[in-house]
Amino acid sequence: MVLGWTKHGDGKHLAPGEVVRPDERLSWPRMVGFGAQHVIAMFGATFVFPLVMGLDPNVAVMMSGVATILFLLIVKGKVPSYLGTSASFVGGVLAIRAAYGGDTAGADAIVTGAILVAGFVLALAGLAVHFLGVQIIHRVFPPVVTGAVVMLIGFGLAYVVADVYWPQDHWVALITMLVTFLVIVFFKGFVGRIGVLIGLIAGFVLSWVLDKTAGAVTSVLPGANLRDAAGASCPAEGTYCVATAFPHDRVNFDSVASAPWFGVPNFHAPDFKTSAVLLVLPAVIALIAENIGHVKAVGEMTGADVDPYVGRAVMADGVGTMVASAVGGSPTTTYAENIGVMAATKVYSTAAYYIAAIIAILFGLCPKFGALVAATPGGVLGGVTVILYGMIGLLGARIWIENRVDFSDPVNMVPIGAGIILAIGPVSHFIGGDFTLEGIALGTIVVLGGYHLLRAIAGRPARPAGSEAG
Repeated sequence: MVLGWTKHGDGKHLAPGEVVRPDERLSWPRMVGFGAQHVIAMFGATFVFPLVMGLDPNVAVMMSGVATILFLLIVKGKVPSYLGTSASFVGGVLAIRAAYGGDTAGADAIVTGAILVAGFVLALAGLAVHFLGVQIIHRVFPPVVTGAVVMLIGFGLAYVVADVYWPQDHWVALITMLVTFLVIVFFKGFVGRIGVLIGLIAGFVLSWVLDKTAGAVTSVLPGANLRDAAGASCPAEGTYCVATAFPHDRVNFDSVASAPWFGVPNFHAPDFKTSAVLLVLPAVIALIAENIGHVKAVGEMTGADVDPYVGRAVMADGVGTMVASAVGGSPTTTYAENIGVMAATKVYSTAAYYIAAIIAILFGLCPKFGALVAATPGGVLGGVTVILYGMIGLLGARIWIENRVDFSDPVNMVPIGAGIILAIGPVSHFIGGDFTLEGIALGTIVVLGGYHLLRAIAGRPARPAGSEAG
């Protein structure tokens, strides 16, 4: 059932051992409360990652609601999930910005154009899974490859923390990181799950307090105080025109004050460059693995057979990403945070997700909120992203452990190790013309191509998930 829900019991209570199924609901006031919980659960990452990628967080939040509704319709209401901003594209997006002018309107369009094409590829992959079966994915992307791609996407972003965010205010970055550590580790349940959001807010407040008490900080801001080799002012950041250190406030509320309370977000059309598309395509592998894992987790919790809907879910995520990026939004993915909320509440009703989606759309119609998010200091982002990127990378190791990947086998160890180092570098490989493969894109090609090539040479097929040799 896509729309329309049966009331569970009296609509107020859950008996011990009972759950609210996807096609059921509690009373509508209670469902609004559950929907609000889902908004809070997805909110931290859904606005932090657009901020990191240089995209409008208002558009991202609004389009996450639109994408969620599309997802629920495509899966026929059988897989309750929220589509928030995907972290898997961050590395590719930052590489695109480095190649196409940094934080500019032109680069924004190229970024969203590349993401849109990646969404189209993801949707095609979903169609293939739907008609050919989920095993086709396991053959092309066995756990050893999937884990490596997820790991290099996370660890391949280390240079962003080291070179961009942390130097802007290293003490605020350190304190923000420590606060986030403490909240995630020592608070259980819901508070722990939004530890990154709490850490970000704490760092924001600390930065504002320091501006009032300790004065300005002297550091480099991307795109600001541009100087050439002679020290003269220059117009556009590039090889011979770089950002240099200068005293500045950590928090600037000028754009917040000028932004209206209500209005349409700053939509923009995509622009398409082949070289940019290649930089984000590796993220598709991670999204396929992520979606399949999340759908299966929902199936285990609800006790339903969701295998017939795995392909639909992957396709729906691709469609959501295409629709969101077509107007300047961020790439989407199913969110583990919201799966955690369902596990804690035992309420799997898709009604809660429709309500959450509507709330997110309404948030997007408040430009002042978006301006406030965009004012987040770089040092704060440094303290948060060092945790986020590390956690993404370690999810790859978790995939290896859960599937008992055998790294005594050199066919597993050699291409995986090489690909990860190429991503972490990040290593650049000049192809020709103005096209260069580097970092995450280069690492993914080496992992995927190297693994299957060596398997073929060794005369050994890829092992299925859960086998001793990955």
